[in-house]
Amino acid sequence: QVQLVESGGGLVQAGGSLRLSCAASGSISNIYGMGWYRQAPGKQRELVATIDNGVMTNYADSVKGRFTISRDYAKNTVYLQMDSLKPEDTAVYYCTAVNSALDYYTNKFDYWGQGTQVTVSS
Repeated sequence: QVQLVESGGGLVQAGGSLRLSCAASGSISNIYGMGWYRQAPGKQRELVATIDNGVMTNYADSVKGRFTISRDYAKNTVYLQMDSLKPEDTAVYYCTAVNSALDYYTNKFDYWGQGTQVTVSS
């Protein structure tokens, strides 16, 4: 089992920045990929960004050029740097992880954090 704990959410004005962190614990040696999803009120959960066990990343079109995902293997932590935030980025952001490479590339994640709220005011 893997436990994921997010931090770093909050309230920020449009154009501002936030950095989310997600610390992994438990059976972390089996993790292949990690990522971030978000869910806004009344909407389905959507992929934001993912990173594999190397340096390959993937981003939703809506955040490309504004968000950066990174992974610190020494700290077992994944980050999401969010710049140029927009009100439409308001959502609960969830950290996720997966053990299988096949599941990673088909976006079938095994583990989820509890979520952290990001609110962007206009």
